[in-house]
Amino acid sequence: MSSDRRRPVDWESLISLKIDNLSSKTSTDQLRKWFDKFGEIGDVYIPRDPYGKESNRGYGFVRFYDYRDAEDAADSMDRTILDGREIKVQLARHNRSNKADFLKNSRRNYHRRCGNILLTYIII
Repeated sequence: MSSDRRRPVDWESLISLKIDNLSSKTSTDQLRKWFDKFGEIGDVYIPRDPYGKESNRGYGFVRFYDYRDAEDAADSMDRTILDGREIKVQLARHNRSNKADFLKNSRRNYHRRCGNILLTYIII
């Protein structure tokens, strides 16, 4: 087994940092490179712009396995210049939901909305 293999991700235990004011050119690989000196990273995520004007929405998340590592990263990286922009780094208020939770909630909301439309149609 290779020594550079990452451990399996336990999504519930990861500590998230939110990074604001990212350049549109910033990639997940760059964020990982900038933050990995503080500790082991479980996940890096940058939401993409759905309308395509910019490659990302200007913020992202770095998730650490250890709370102290996340805290050190936030303290050290807040107000630093990355890709020509001053970033703001803070502990995220809410954890990113996993895909299964997202799908479950999406289906529930879809059925709720479609059920109301059908009911309205029948009443009229």
